[in-house]
Amino acid sequence: MALFITLYLVGFLRTLVIIAVIYFGFRFVVRYIFPKIIDKGMKNMQQKMQEQQRQQQPKRPEGEVTVENRRSNNRNNPDKGEYVDFEEVD
Repeated sequence: MALFITLYLVGFLRTLVIIAVIYFGFRFVVRYIFPKIIDKGMKNMQQKMQEQQRQQQPKRPEGEVTVENRRSNNRNNPDKGEYVDFEEVD
């Protein structure tokens, strides 16, 4: 009977130690390792976005001035009527 109780307590303590190791291991990973992984991923993504932005911008010599006009097709569209601003009268 004493052997059974001893084996039972050893098994119970072993289970408690395993649970504690898993708990503290998870806390360590979440507190220290996970933020570093996220930070590294964010920096990598930021570098990729900056590289894409640099590729899209045309290369111009310093000091050159360009004017880019974007005309809106909505102003002189014959299909639409003229916009009239009005006030409601009671």
